[in-house]
Formats: sequence, structure tokens, C-alpha cells
Amino acid sequence: MTSMATPSEDMAAVRRVAAGDREHWGELLRRYHDRLRNTVVLRLDRRLLGRVDASDIMQEASMDAFSRLSEYARKADPMPFFLWLRFLTLQRLQIVHRHYLGAKARDAARDVSIQCVDGPGASSLALAEQLLGRDTRASHLAIRAERALRLQEALDSMDPTDREVLTLRNFEQLSNAECARGLGLSESAATKRYIRALKRLKEILAALPGGISEFRP
Repeated sequence: MTSMATPSEDMAAVRRVAAGDREHWGELLRRYHDRLRNTVVLRLDRRLLGRVDASDIMQEASMDAFSRLSEYARKADPMPFFLWLRFLTLQRLQIVHRHYLGAKARDAARDVSIQCVDGPGASSLALAEQLLGRDTRASHLAIRAERALRLQEALDSMDPTDREVLTLRNFEQLSNAECARGLGLSESAATKRYIRALKRLKEILAALPGGISEFRP
């Protein structure tokens, strides 16, 4: 993963690009390529796998960002550059969902973030895939399928905001401050949510057939 820059370093590069120095635009995008791709892969509706490429969504989002860069650079107190890019990427992903799924996109309404981020939430299926992928023990396919179904049902039973906090912190690797800002919470509230959600997740994993007791955030 490309090393992160500080918010001030990001803004300095943004202002250079907005002033006409386009050489730094590719560098800015490369800093957060892996994190943004992970966001898309995690939140892309599973019905679109094989039909939609994450790279295409990211390319469209980068074009959106470039067209709005001067406006962003002029703001007195803009959100951090990565969160802004992520916001635009989620908007682009939402457009793709509506284009391909139409009314069927509402079938996953329970998985859509109800917070200030205008974009799809991570589905319980996607989270189950991520969690079971961390279990390196060899298992019979039937047992693994049962575990996946049980895990998906348990994740569906979680509070949507708690599940979103887990997604942001554990799978998208957002900091607590980034998570709080993305969800419109105070940092202390985001921390409490995360601790509660992580405790519930570990209970869910331990209750699976065979258990997954070695999960580490």
C-alpha cells in the first residue's frame, strides 16, 4: 500500500494541481488507490461481479474529482482529501448500482449506509466473505457454506451503524477520526460504537460452527 500523506501535504498538492500543475494529480491518486479500490470491491453489489470492474468506477470517480478540484481547493475547511475522494467514489458506485439494477438496487436497502455518505453500504455477504477469508483452517465446503449463511444472518441482525463502523475500521482501514467524520459522529461516540460492535462480532464468530476465535481487528 502506498504510504499516506498528512492532510496538509495533500492540500498543498491539491492546490498545485488546481493552479495548473497536473503532474501531481497522478501522485495524489496513487496515494489512495489501494484504499479506494478496497472500498469499491467491498461495497460493489455481488450481483454485478464479473459485469463491473472496480477500476472503471475509480476512473470515473477520479474524473469527477478532477472536474471539481478547483472548487474543493477554494473551500476554507474542506474534508480531508482521502475522505472527499472516497465520497465521490461512493457516489459513482451508487450511480453504477442504479444503472445496472434499477429498482432492484432497493432490494439491498438494509445494506445501504443511512449516514451522511451518499453511497452503498457493505453487504452482510461481502463482510462474511471477508471474515471467512481470514479463517485459514481447511474446512469441508458444506461446513463452510453453513458458516457463511450463519454469519450472514448474524451480521444482518446487527445495528446498521455498528456494522458500518466495523466495515470502516476493520475492512476499509479508516482511522477513528475518519470514521467519525464519515458517519457524522463525535470521535468518542465512534469509539464507543466500535468497541460495542467489535465485542458483538467476536461473539458472532465464536458461535459459528467450529468457531472463529482467532479474529484480530
